Amino acid sequence: MKVILTGDVKPLGTRGTVVEVKDGFANNYLFPQQLAVVATPGAMKQLEQQQHAKKRKQAEEVANAQDVAQTLEDAVIRVSAKAGGNGRLFGTVTNAQVAEALHEQLGVSIDRHKIEMKDGIKALGTYPVEIRLGNNVIAKSAVQVVALK
Repeated sequence: MKVILTGDVKPLGTRGTVVEVKDGFANNYLFPQQLAVVATPGAMKQLEQQQHAKKRKQAEEVANAQDVAQTLEDAVIRVSAKAGGNGRLFGTVTNAQVAEALHEQLGVSIDRHKIEMKDGIKALGTYPVEIRLGNNVIAKSAVQVVALK
């Protein structure tokens, strides 16, 4: 019997997969657990439409992420911090502070966990950062640390 999986089933596959199973397994396990439906022509067409919509949505998300990446790569993010006379900071500039500065300066909300820096920034200057936006889109930007006035 051909069925379309509506949930992940460990030995068979993931959601949306069309598989051939024995009638007893389908009737006694998959259907009662609502893990599969019979692969009728109507169900197959519906599955095809869902997959097409999913691909379109994913392409839209990638395009949006690339737009945000372009905005981030063109900008220099300024972070103010207290510093001593020799240019050393009283503390460290963290990725949370960079995320807050991004939100204030560019209006882009980025989770602090997606901002990658080598180490915490401990001196004045300009430093490279990588921002992972998802869908394998990575923006490389610069953070400029300036002394707080």
